[in-house]
Amino acid sequence: MTDTPFTLAGDFASPSREEWEAEVLKVLNRRRPEGKELTIEQAYKRLTYTTVDGVQIDPVYTLAEQPKPLGYPGVSPFTRGATIKNGDMDAWDVRALHEDPDVKFTNEQILADLERGATSIWLRIGAGAIAAADLPAVLAGVKPELAQLVVSSSDDQQAAATALFDYLQAAGVAGTAKANLGLDPIGLAAQQGTKPDLASLVEWVKGPLKSAPGVKAITVDVTPYDNAGAGDVQQLAFAAATGLAYLRELEAAGVPVAEAFGQIEFRQAASADEFLTVAKLRAFRRIWDRIGEIAGVPAQLRGAIQHAVTSWRMITRDDPHVNLLRDTIATFSAAVGGAEAITVLPFDAAHGLPTDFSRRLARNIQLLAAEEANIGRVNDPAGGAWVFEGLTDEIAEKSWQLFTQLDAEGGIVTALEAGTVTALIAEVKAERAKRLATRKLPITGVSMFPRDEEVPIDVRPFAPQPTLGGLQPARDSEVFEALRDRSRKTSPQPQVFLACLGERRDFGGREGFTKPLLAVAGIAQPQSEGGTPAEIVAQVQAAGASFVVLASSAKVYAAQAIDVAKALKAAGVATVYIAGRKAETGSDEADQYIDGEIFDGMDVVAFLSDTLDKIGAVA
Repeated sequence: MTDTPFTLAGDFASPSREEWEAEVLKVLNRRRPEGKELTIEQAYKRLTYTTVDGVQIDPVYTLAEQPKPLGYPGVSPFTRGATIKNGDMDAWDVRALHEDPDVKFTNEQILADLERGATSIWLRIGAGAIAAADLPAVLAGVKPELAQLVVSSSDDQQAAATALFDYLQAAGVAGTAKANLGLDPIGLAAQQGTKPDLASLVEWVKGPLKSAPGVKAITVDVTPYDNAGAGDVQQLAFAAATGLAYLRELEAAGVPVAEAFGQIEFRQAASADEFLTVAKLRAFRRIWDRIGEIAGVPAQLRGAIQHAVTSWRMITRDDPHVNLLRDTIATFSAAVGGAEAITVLPFDAAHGLPTDFSRRLARNIQLLAAEEANIGRVNDPAGGAWVFEGLTDEIAEKSWQLFTQLDAEGGIVTALEAGTVTALIAEVKAERAKRLATRKLPITGVSMFPRDEEVPIDVRPFAPQPTLGGLQPARDSEVFEALRDRSRKTSPQPQVFLACLGERRDFGGREGFTKPLLAVAGIAQPQSEGGTPAEIVAQVQAAGASFVVLASSAKVYAAQAIDVAKALKAAGVATVYIAGRKAETGSDEADQYIDGEIFDGMDVVAFLSDTLDKIGAVA
């Protein structure tokens, strides 16, 4: 111990913004010709990123001229946390999801989860999941006074709620146990495309739950909106609007607003975008606190309780073990963002029901984060970091703006019935689809760095799921997986020949770009290296390829590309592309002999789909 304070940056001078800008310009202008260098304004524009729903992420954040007070965890406006951590390892609830209708297997897995680190259980009840009548059997051996129980349903929430409450009563713990009945009639209507019935909320809150202070009636579940493609700003606005609708319904029925506030918790999606996930959870607590303030709820009761679930939309079917990395980042982000409970979806969730192995990994991601990385020991570890404070402010302001707009137009129910919610999500989905297709939003293992062959995943399939007439779930990777499926169904395997011109120093970079791009769709890439036009034609014919891509440098293209393309066309090759730009050939004949270009930023989905069509892959 020493009386001298220890500062990690103590031996380093603090650079000025001007010094930082000078270094940025050095990097960005390194290969630009004299007279065409970027200005610092242009550099900022190039380095600034805007999310699909309009959140601007700046290249650098600094202390605001008039910074807002940071506040404290556990205190209004709860930006820094609705609950206070006391340095314990179990600073959040490790909540395991179970939805396998096999009663014996599910019961074994629930007990294993609780014995090995899970602290609560989330059961999905209904069609395609656990039958309501089987709930007591799947929970056999569970001590509900120790493990919090939560249910949800995408077809019959009343049956799920009744089954859980009856179970708690039969166990004699309804008055002491902590649980959530999972009622979310607006969320259910959004999935089913029907009109919500809010009357049941009043019946539960004013009826059975009067004698069960630890049992909450309502979970505002935002994950169906995330699964359908909603952006982060939209998700928070929909959550706030739904929560407000429930408050109004309960208050109109005579339930004190503070009591109604205590009946609601929120289920949020946590993605592998660390900054946005952390800021989203922090921002929503601020929004919900403001709603409570306007409603007259005492300040100490206004903290939003949030259950974070790793996003199903980000899960990939192909190269599924990369999902472990996504789940880890999302778990870290949810913990740093102050989620009270976290559920990690197993890495094989796109394939079917989880195995004992995948469930263990999902559980251990949380345990490692809490017990070895000690993430949960610190209150709001992101607090005060300029980027997180800036993003929290921006997301809160944009979400509040959309929330108040929806409220002015009649609220969330009206927005669902009028198609406003669907239209808003469609706008974000269209922008995201464009970025996915151009790989500005890359998906590791799928749209970038795909495996040549997939390792089989041995899982049992999901039971038939209920048909949804409302929000339609779709994973981000599905469009790329569909391309690869076309190749898998085609025999022999579709191929595109890669004609590498010159020496490896000439073609190496573009070969390294083109081969994995074709592999995204499962297209084989036989290739030649160097050679005369006649030799290249002979190798293409031996491979039986009808589609050829030229790969090399601009210097070699200028000397060889047109001659090779002419020879290929004369030999009957239907399609010739160039990796790069036709202009690099320096020839007026480029458009006549070269059919297209492959380059960074192109629409990869459109190119690969068209390529599969051209080479005769199964539709």
